[in-house]
Amino acid sequence: NMLRILPLNTLFTRAFIFIGALALSGCAIFGNPNPLDETKGWSEQRLYAAGQEKMADKNYDKGIEYFQKLEARYPHGVYATQAQLEVAYAYYKKSEPVLCLSAIDRFIKLHPNHPNLDYAYYLKGLATFNERGIIEKYTKQEINDRDPKTLRVSFNAFKELVERFPTSRYAKDATQRMIYLVNTLAMHEMHVARYYMQRKAYVAALNRARYVLETYPNSSSVEDALVTLVSAYDAMDLTDLKNDTLRILKTNYPENPMITGKINEDEKIWWKFWESLY
Repeated sequence: NMLRILPLNTLFTRAFIFIGALALSGCAIFGNPNPLDETKGWSEQRLYAAGQEKMADKNYDKGIEYFQKLEARYPHGVYATQAQLEVAYAYYKKSEPVLCLSAIDRFIKLHPNHPNLDYAYYLKGLATFNERGIIEKYTKQEINDRDPKTLRVSFNAFKELVERFPTSRYAKDATQRMIYLVNTLAMHEMHVARYYMQRKAYVAALNRARYVLETYPNSSSVEDALVTLVSAYDAMDLTDLKNDTLRILKTNYPENPMITGKINEDEKIWWKFWESLY
């Protein structure tokens, strides 16, 4: 059989069709490299309204997309600054504290005199305050399951808000949250002190208890710190220091079991008694 040779123009035609088919299939596989932007030509007001609508629907990803497009297209517009705050709030609602803090810090740096700066600090405090989930008034969450570094970030943000904007609408709530954070941080330190006491690392336990007394003197863990000092001093046979601390404990917490005699006074291992109480 003779090999059939196709005309040159026919070969070019078939090659063109084949390449076109490959291109179409490539689009189907990888997607359109330039997808249609539904917001093309939208005004600043329309973008902002659309972003707010998505936020109301709890579609935070889409809301962030609209607000970021607004800022990129209209960086000097009347809604650009507010869009930055909206993005931070959306990240907060999405429980993404790192991105939330990044957005807030950028806002604070760009707008140090903005009239809503108090809200920015309030949101910054909330970002890490709720990092492990909503903190209820009587939470059962273990204290050692909280990261003290993030709690300090939250506390410092609330503190700056209260100090710089004492008449802010957010100041009262921020103050209440600061009280909670102080107590939580102190309880975390006492949890570590308890760990050291159980392992007879008395010097380390003393340091933690002293830190609570010096750093968080108004916290709810002061009594525990004093008891820990008494226990550690007793274990180390530092009688004078133990007795001095007992007098302080009696003056401030006369109903403490160590003072009221609810335990055997002859028992010398104070930390075991203390552990059984808490």
